[in-house]
Amino acid sequence: MSDPVNAFPNATVDSPVHVSVNGEARRLAGPTTLDTLVATLTTAPSGVAAAVNETVVPRSQWPGTLLGDGDRVEVLTAVQGG
Repeated sequence: MSDPVNAFPNATVDSPVHVSVNGEARRLAGPTTLDTLVATLTTAPSGVAAAVNETVVPRSQWPGTLLGDGDRVEVLTAVQGG
């Protein structure tokens, strides 16, 4: 696993980040990548989609997507039903 702080040299470890997740305000302790945030919300191995600021982010880009102050994140899990 890569180190998100070294991958993003302008990020500081001790700076809190305020984001909206599925419409609810959240304070993150510091720089957080999208994959790390999604892992705190669901353990589903598939059927999960995420968008940042109304733009869908492909799963392959989650580890490189650093969340910034004011970002709006939507995490959706597919459900079967009829």
